[in-house]
Amino acid sequence: MRLLSGFSVTNKGSDEGFKEIFLDIARAFCYSNGGLMREKQFSFIIIPHSRGKQKTFTISKKAFKFLTVFIPLVFIVLTAFLVDYFAMNGTRQKYKSLKQENYEQKETLVQYQKSINDLEATIEEFEQYRTKLNIMAGLKSDEVLEEEPGVGGPGHDQDVNTSNPTPTPVQDLMRLDSISQKAAGIQDNLNTLTNFFEDQTITLAQTPSIMPTQGYISSSYKYRTDPFTGKWTFHPGMDIATQHGNPIIATADGLVISTKTDKMGGKTVKISHPKTGYVTVYCHLSKFLVKPGQRVKRGDTIGLIGRTGRARGPHVHYEVRLNNKRLNPWNFILDN
Repeated sequence: MRLLSGFSVTNKGSDEGFKEIFLDIARAFCYSNGGLMREKQFSFIIIPHSRGKQKTFTISKKAFKFLTVFIPLVFIVLTAFLVDYFAMNGTRQKYKSLKQENYEQKETLVQYQKSINDLEATIEEFEQYRTKLNIMAGLKSDEVLEEEPGVGGPGHDQDVNTSNPTPTPVQDLMRLDSISQKAAGIQDNLNTLTNFFEDQTITLAQTPSIMPTQGYISSSYKYRTDPFTGKWTFHPGMDIATQHGNPIIATADGLVISTKTDKMGGKTVKISHPKTGYVTVYCHLSKFLVKPGQRVKRGDTIGLIGRTGRARGPHVHYEVRLNNKRLNPWNFILDN
């Protein structure tokens, strides 16, 4: 079809078709011309390509002007509506995404709060354990924390919401800061305890504490009648009698400082224990099994029982010295 405003021509393929077209145009023209006196109008003729009845539509100029304004306005409004609809649809999708993200963040915060609670419980256990270790060690140095580590907190002029059972992110950060400070304090204290116990381990290892050989004590650290002169003299050590050739062991970790033979002590071994300052002396050996400068551990064999020097039978004369002062060896024997 073709739409005519005023007049229209279509190819009908016959004279009869042209006659009908011109008659329609004439009628439309006459109709429109006759209405000019009253109101200007527009006529639209619709002519089908196939044989059929054509249709004529007439519209006033005012109506035409109204439609030329109304239709674009409707188009603009419809376009704005569609744009707003799709924009709102995008906003709704974004809102759903943000809502899901917010839910996941809340779940994460719950997990964080649970982790913080677990950390606080663990820190409390460490503090109790630290206190026990300090008591066991008997530490009184300035490096040991006598009080709880300093922890910041709200003052009297700060508003703290105690009615909300769920901690806020700010409160969680404060709790984490408190845990961090406590952990740092515990770490410092444990470092001190570690150093102390390591030092104590070395100290204990270099403290004489066992018998130098298996046997019986034939003479103690005391005044006695000298078996060779018969005079009342002081015996500054301990004689332990046993079979000839039995092993003699170091009574503490240390460094062999001498292996020598003299008139009184015969074959004698001296071991220094530098951490504690002690020196142990073993006399009347039949054979040396260590050399000067050699490091020994408690229980290492350093020689064999003999009767060299001034001795009336196979035994070992054992001394413990501190700052060149002879001490009672019996006080340093814990395994008998």
